[in-house]
Amino acid sequence: MICSSDELLRRLGSGESIADVCRVAEMSREAFDRWWSAQLRGQVPTLRGTSHGRVGASVRIDRDGHGIPSIYADDDHDLYFGFGYAQAQDRLFQLDYLRRKGAGRLAEILGPDGVESDIVARTVGFPHIASAHWKRLRPESRALLEAFAQGINAYIDDTRGTLPIEFCLLDYKPEPWTAVDCMIIERDAEWYRTGRLQVVVYPELARRTLGEGALLEEFLLGEADEETIIPSSFSPHGREGVHRVGRALGQPFDSMGSNNWAVSGERSASGKPLACSDPHLVFSALPSDYEVRLCGGSFNSAGISFAGVPVVRIGRNEHVAWVSTNNICSQRDLYAERTNPDHPSCFLYGDQWEPELTLEEVILVKGEEPITKTIHFSRNGPIVNEILPLNDAFDEPISLRWVGRHEPGWMEGLLAMNHARSVPELIEASRDWNIPTQSSVFADRDGHIAYRTNGRIPIRKNWTSGFRPGWDPEHDWEEYIPFESLPELVDPPRGWVASANNRVVADDFPYPLSGTWSSGHRMRRIRAMMEASSAKFTLDDMMRMHFDTKSLRAEECVPVLLKIVGQSDNERARSACDLLASWDFRIDPNLAAPTVFNVFFDRWTRTVVGEHFKGEIAEALAGAALGVASRLLVDDRAGWFCTSSRGRMEAILETFQATIDELTEKYGDDPSEWRWSRHHKLELKHPLSGRGNLGELLNQESTAVPGDGTTVCNTGYGDDGEASWGAAYRVVIDLASDPPALHAHTAASQSGNPGSPYYADQLHDWLAMRYHEIVLKPRAAVEESGATWTIDPKS
Repeated sequence: MICSSDELLRRLGSGESIADVCRVAEMSREAFDRWWSAQLRGQVPTLRGTSHGRVGASVRIDRDGHGIPSIYADDDHDLYFGFGYAQAQDRLFQLDYLRRKGAGRLAEILGPDGVESDIVARTVGFPHIASAHWKRLRPESRALLEAFAQGINAYIDDTRGTLPIEFCLLDYKPEPWTAVDCMIIERDAEWYRTGRLQVVVYPELARRTLGEGALLEEFLLGEADEETIIPSSFSPHGREGVHRVGRALGQPFDSMGSNNWAVSGERSASGKPLACSDPHLVFSALPSDYEVRLCGGSFNSAGISFAGVPVVRIGRNEHVAWVSTNNICSQRDLYAERTNPDHPSCFLYGDQWEPELTLEEVILVKGEEPITKTIHFSRNGPIVNEILPLNDAFDEPISLRWVGRHEPGWMEGLLAMNHARSVPELIEASRDWNIPTQSSVFADRDGHIAYRTNGRIPIRKNWTSGFRPGWDPEHDWEEYIPFESLPELVDPPRGWVASANNRVVADDFPYPLSGTWSSGHRMRRIRAMMEASSAKFTLDDMMRMHFDTKSLRAEECVPVLLKIVGQSDNERARSACDLLASWDFRIDPNLAAPTVFNVFFDRWTRTVVGEHFKGEIAEALAGAALGVASRLLVDDRAGWFCTSSRGRMEAILETFQATIDELTEKYGDDPSEWRWSRHHKLELKHPLSGRGNLGELLNQESTAVPGDGTTVCNTGYGDDGEASWGAAYRVVIDLASDPPALHAHTAASQSGNPGSPYYADQLHDWLAMRYHEIVLKPRAAVEESGATWTIDPKS
């Protein structure tokens, strides 16, 4: 080999192809593959051994058969030191990538590929917000984060020449970790859940084209909007008058969210509550969730933390379980600002021109000159035009107001939940949970269950789905909905609670939630399964619910569609109709009907949007037209096609024929061969997969998966049928288990090191409905592990 391994890795990391690297190194592809495998193995840390650190007594990190750590220590400081050490063993590159992403420093290692992300972080201001929020943390919370940082740094010091291979590919070394880095990652995670500027921009674009009235209302209304988390009879006291709560918007995030539910002891075979969750996130080879068991000091909990945010966010302790989904109650607004050349560098507010504030940000770019950005601020927040989707459509300055800029996040609330002993204590712990808004489900060993909306929700005088006038005081945030008045449901007579990113309450709720709910189909399906039988639920029943693939969208749409297209003269179209007619609406890999329906529905949304929008705006809004598209299969109550050169029925027939032509071209003449397994595949992609051929080297296998974006077994539906996001982690908790335990699995597995045996070992279990068990045994009762790392005090 002519070049050194370090040089070849740098070439691969810079984006050179495998073929070019082989040519430079004068090696065959077979020799390259052997070399690459050796490089991967050489950069994987050992999980057995002993090190020394700033701990008061020995810390033990036991790994189970999937590499999931159980961390044992005598006090909280040592436990969190071990937590940081273990997470760095598994995810050091991901930790560094996430803190750089949050700090707006990815371009320093990725070059121009990182600039767009950096501009978002600097514009919204994650690092500045994190520093301000750090000062507001309680001393005990800061102490835990500092111990976690010490553990990460101890691991970095111990690794010497065996850093994860990504550092070799990108030719850099990680900087020392600080406790504030955790806060930066937390801010970015909160933005991921609550920013979602498309949810405001797309309705604004629709309004500017459709105007006010029936067409806009029809476009904005999502699917199954009447399906609420809390029955309409619920109404808290303390405020008079009814305000518009919000509605289910047809929005481009219907597949992203989560399901969670709990059944009471009276509805479970064990006599104690069962709690379940399956957070829906972008599928990735480096998942944001990190499984862990913490035992030491004041902690005895297990579940998942967010990588870099060291607290169990979904899980259990000996007494209680807590699980969450995204709530989608609005915690941000976009404001159109008014300017005037007679008042330069000012924004209008009321009848006054207020001077702007500015902040200069310098983005360092690997291999190129630095980029200097001046961030402008109105009283509402930063001007964010540059980071808006389809930003060329807006001439006026658009500012952002976000709860995350004003209030700390959810870590302190989660820390309190880790120590709670009852459902009332879990509810009280959520008082410190400011952002993101989440739908939490709680259960305890005393038999209680509850649903709770967590997070601070601003009260707006006016409900709108688009931009607000930045100069109008009527659109200011007055205050937050009081903690005691947030939606809550404790021990309902029906014996269960659940949420699935759907509408929280009906319009008779006395506070405006400003929600943009997803489709109610998943919640409706969960309710149907809960009410289908009076038999008591078991753990296996809960697991089967996780894997339910029945599409209620298909159940509603297919019979109507068949009445229109069922008499087609095209032979393949008739065969496709036969498939749909005999279908039970389950999105299973061995069936062809799911492919026919989903490809048609995707095309149909584009047809519908194309009636009123053109170009890239039409392309963007197609994902937001699910509700209007499904209703237009039945009738055209708002006159959507009234100005069209073709009628609604003709448009449906043309779209169905185009679907048949597309599937024939892709998969052949026989419709029975158009199986979902050929169209809907999961590929767990590495963050560096877009650089040269690194995807081929770092991504995990591509595999067919059941479900789509509307099923409880959610695997999303992205470009060309890709399974792009969904239930990457699933957990089932029986509060009767003795010793306390949980059952879980994750698609992407535990380790972020591509050469590790724990990099992709759980995917087949995830597909086969096999769950592993994590038991909350005391340290004295734990058997000797096959892989144990011990951290002893420094002498």
